[in-house]
Amino acid sequence: AAAARPTMAMLATTGVAQPANTSQGPVHVSAAFDAGNIVVEGSSEREVNLRIRGDPYTKGTDEATHCQWFYFRASNVKGIPMTYNIVNAGEASYPTAWAGYTTCASYDHETWFRVASTHYSEETGALSWSLASEHDTVWFAYFAPYSYERHQELISRCVASPLAQLTVLGSTLDGRPLDMLTIGTGPLQVWVCARQHPGESMAEWLVEGLLEGLLDGDTSDKEILRKATFHVVPNMNPDGSVRGYLRTNACGANLNREWASTGTYEAPTLQRSPEVYHVLKALDTLGCDLYVDVHGDEEIPANFFADSAGIPGWTPRLEELNHKFSAAMLEASADFQTELGYGQDDPGAANMSICSNQIAQRFDCLAVTLEQPFKDACNNPEPAHGWSPTRAKAFGVSLLEAIHKVLPVLR
Repeated sequence: AAAARPTMAMLATTGVAQPANTSQGPVHVSAAFDAGNIVVEGSSEREVNLRIRGDPYTKGTDEATHCQWFYFRASNVKGIPMTYNIVNAGEASYPTAWAGYTTCASYDHETWFRVASTHYSEETGALSWSLASEHDTVWFAYFAPYSYERHQELISRCVASPLAQLTVLGSTLDGRPLDMLTIGTGPLQVWVCARQHPGESMAEWLVEGLLEGLLDGDTSDKEILRKATFHVVPNMNPDGSVRGYLRTNACGANLNREWASTGTYEAPTLQRSPEVYHVLKALDTLGCDLYVDVHGDEEIPANFFADSAGIPGWTPRLEELNHKFSAAMLEASADFQTELGYGQDDPGAANMSICSNQIAQRFDCLAVTLEQPFKDACNNPEPAHGWSPTRAKAFGVSLLEAIHKVLPVLR
């Protein structure tokens, strides 16, 4: 007699060895894809225990192993009230940031919603949430991912426009191109760079919105291209993005601490931080009148600027430019605010290995770090989605409006 045909349940439980980032059984969990990050410690019919995989050790600057980014999918879960526990959340780079955080989830990779049941236990150090999935498969992430494939699509859409030119500044440690888009013909040199920290995917969502505003906008947007030339690096850390890291590149360098040497630690170098090396070389060649370094903040539930007040070359002129830029952002977007943020460094106390500090000093120009939340914008909350790709893209358009307003006073 013929052997019985295997059922789907049999296929889900028979003996093929699985890598550490997958589980096989009634519930199947996997992070074996672009930007995926999770290690499965154990699972049952109603519960999965998980662990975030750390970045490579960051020597020379942070002297730490960072972790906080997670991204995985769970299958065979339709209608099952599953509980997911990240058991090492208390060992994350920013454990206090879990308070008030809600996990991002999606059924289609397009619309991401927040899981309201998310909670963090200070006693056990576990981040947990429960969800009875509406579909067989659901994806979970620290924030809505911006995939490397989407990055390729963004580049292809931009270079199809006669307004945009692509320059490959160099190669990353993994051999990926470091893409810079140049748009405009104006005398003022405006730089917008994103995702030095790869887990801060909202940064590239913002840049996508900004680029769409530059290339697809109305007449006023075209006027801005006669006043300024934009140099946009949508993803400064594609290696870390694909590898599913929070803060580092392929070898463990925190790129936002690689803009100058610190003590005996030399930076940037082609051996350890070619991404910063190539961007800084282009900056020195092309000049800079305004620099926006786009990031995401794990703890603060708000959008805000971090200025460069502690640099040796801080002047009343730079302070006034920062005030005007903040005022322009407040006018452009209800999602921006100035009450919450990092505060200012004391005079002369700025860390010059941080991008915006180095650029402000090097070019005597307005240079800011723009932070977006992993949580929600507390001054304009949307609990169902929190801060989201849609809102980040719209914020990119608002940033463009604010840039347009301050162009006349930059020099």
